[in-house]
Amino acid sequence: MELSSTARRFIVHWGEMGTAWGVNRTVAQIHALLYFHGRPLHAEEISDTLVVARSNVSTSLKELQNWNLVRVTQQLGDRRDYFETSLDVWELFRTIVRERKEREYDPTVRLLGELLVDPGFADEPPDAQDRVRETLRFMQTLGAWSEEMLRLSPSTLEKFLKMGASVQKFVRGDPPPVKASKK
Repeated sequence: MELSSTARRFIVHWGEMGTAWGVNRTVAQIHALLYFHGRPLHAEEISDTLVVARSNVSTSLKELQNWNLVRVTQQLGDRRDYFETSLDVWELFRTIVRERKEREYDPTVRLLGELLVDPGFADEPPDAQDRVRETLRFMQTLGAWSEEMLRLSPSTLEKFLKMGASVQKFVRGDPPPVKASKK
């Protein structure tokens, strides 16, 4: 498959963005190709299109499957596996947030909780104990907030995100702006 210059730019940038987020470049580029292209592709087609070794494509597809970002599909009359990703950006966002929370965030919360009940924790300086407790409290609050955000429908979440600064003003208790009176 020949890529347009737009597709090529999108895929290259997605790969660069992925490396900035700690994701292997090829993994991110394969995901970008599937997302941009919008239809299932088999591994050989992915390999040829991105000019990447077939073994690298296989490894990358397994990684994407482990992240629940790619699923295997079949084509009638073809024995090969085809791979596709969701075309819904909100579904992708939710999947990435859930997976990162499960892999990175939750283990940290568990560790902080374990530290608090560890018998040796009482021997730590009081200020260190306070920092650990405050970090756990902060992370639990952030985790509860993110869970609530993930429960929102995409349209509600989008409205919430667009509210931005007005939410800050409301939470701070800023008075509403005074309208100029007509004289």
